Amino acid sequence: MGLCVHVGIFLQQLYQTSSGSSSPNLPLNAALSSDYYDHTCPKAESIITKVVKKAMMNDKTVPAALLRMHFHDCFIRGCDGSVLLNSTAMNAAEKDGPPNISLHAFYVIDLAKKEVESQCPGVVSCADILALAARDAAALSGGPSWNVPKGRKDGRISKASETRQLPAPTFNLSQLQQSFFQRGLALEDLVALSGGHTLGFSHCSSFQNRIHNFDTAHDVDPSLQPSFAARLRNVCPMHNKVRSAGATLDSSVTAFDNIYFKLLVLGKSIFSSDEALLTATTTKTLVSKFANSQEEFYTAFVKSMIKMSSISSGGGQEIRLNCRVVN
Repeated sequence: MGLCVHVGIFLQQLYQTSSGSSSPNLPLNAALSSDYYDHTCPKAESIITKVVKKAMMNDKTVPAALLRMHFHDCFIRGCDGSVLLNSTAMNAAEKDGPPNISLHAFYVIDLAKKEVESQCPGVVSCADILALAARDAAALSGGPSWNVPKGRKDGRISKASETRQLPAPTFNLSQLQQSFFQRGLALEDLVALSGGHTLGFSHCSSFQNRIHNFDTAHDVDPSLQPSFAARLRNVCPMHNKVRSAGATLDSSVTAFDNIYFKLLVLGKSIFSSDEALLTATTTKTLVSKFANSQEEFYTAFVKSMIKMSSISSGGGQEIRLNCRVVN
């Protein structure tokens, strides 16, 4: 069942809170509104949902790809669609930065943009289309739904070098906390958004550090459940040559649920950054809460997605006509 959250009052509280906080590097965009396109492009959301749904029928990895794409967009220069821009002869764009090489399903945003443009030319930004598609990815996978605040503008700057600012799967808790705080996000947001790992797959390179030469005393991270670690080592041997090898991030990879948290408690997480959530009382308590209640997870995830999708650098300037190139 979708959990539909009405965001007006929540957003108002959110912006008041963020403007009074100790000034994170990227502020939240107070100009967003959940009814932004009600008069200028009333069918935008249903058009985008239809495109995402069709893409999911053809490729079950689309939901995870769209969620990750939106996350990576928002963490660099705010949610301005900069992750969608192609590199040029003069500039390597974000999508060609090392952490983003495995991003895919950009074609879904292209298709949605084409359909929306045919109805409302020059009205709906690529950044908004991505935010809406990410919501649809969760909702159409059996997860929560929510009213997405809209009104983002598309940015004109995209630099591959800036992708090093993205939180890495090897981060410890203090590194994760710093990365999230710089964007106005709290520990609860960190834990809730990590639950997006309920969808998705990781290549061996992102968790190799946990299953080979972990530290001077252990070959394997001792926090990993032994038989689970053995399975990972089997799939990803020390000198792995299979580029497509890896593991799903939880056992119900196409369902948006709280299984990720249940497995995390059992020592069956994939990334060091997942395991890091168990290293402090505050985050460990949240992990347990979300493992015990899918409803609590959904509520927190929705709040954190709205918060994250409102990050802005103030750099959005236009409504791109083609999501891959500036106007």
